[in-house]
Amino acid sequence: MNKIIITTRKLNIWYNGLQALKNVDIELPENQITAFIGASGSGKSTLLRSLNRMLDIIPNAKVEGEILFMGENILSQDTDVVALRRKIGMVFQNPTPFPKSIFDNIAYGLEIQGIKKKYEGLWQIFNNKKNNFVEFEKSQHPIDIAVVKSLKEAALWEEVKDRLRQSAFRLSGGQQQRLCIARTLAVKPEILLLDEPCSELDPISTKKIEELLMLLRENYTIVIVTHNLHQAKRISDHVGFFHLGELIEFGKTKDIFENPCQKITRDYVTGNFG
Repeated sequence: MNKIIITTRKLNIWYNGLQALKNVDIELPENQITAFIGASGSGKSTLLRSLNRMLDIIPNAKVEGEILFMGENILSQDTDVVALRRKIGMVFQNPTPFPKSIFDNIAYGLEIQGIKKKYEGLWQIFNNKKNNFVEFEKSQHPIDIAVVKSLKEAALWEEVKDRLRQSAFRLSGGQQQRLCIARTLAVKPEILLLDEPCSELDPISTKKIEELLMLLRENYTIVIVTHNLHQAKRISDHVGFFHLGELIEFGKTKDIFENPCQKITRDYVTGNFG
């Protein structure tokens, strides 16, 4: 039985006075993939964004209740939100690489933590070595190590190792999304939040992301919002079904898809909803 890493208690959220989430109580297990499903406007993305205080940047958003991360209420005024977002990273629907090189995209989060680049040695390797990525892999500089490690974790290293100075915008959509995942992994989070990360990708790129997430589950807790029921069924361990701001049902994926407790859940997962 995996321990619970996040718990919400009577979580209510409003936008401009309109309630988007209603009394949500949920427990998310560690080192599992949890999928949130439901129609557009059902509250699943709202819940996802509340888990690392992303709603703080939305004007007129109001949050009540508790969100416990490792037993601590992250809604407390004493919460270090910057530190929280390092521990609970977010990957968005559209790939969002920075207008920088592949290397600098990964290094950015580490730099703002105070770790400085060692440009002299690194760029000498890039400029003077035919197989520069081999030498780069041997580097002992903290940023170099983190770049290699996170790109490998995101299953992207072999595809980009010889062009780390190129613009991230030269990558394909699927590669850009894996780069964004790598960028998040570089700061060593405990939880990955993904808001429809495959909605803009082709089937081949989607499969790579799904395979990647199933591997990452060994070391990270993953929460994903998806409209793709087949995706939720393929990769998740637990599913939460949302409707009109309420968590209708939460349980093991097999149970939700094959033997749901609520008729509305059964109608949704069988396509008889609407």
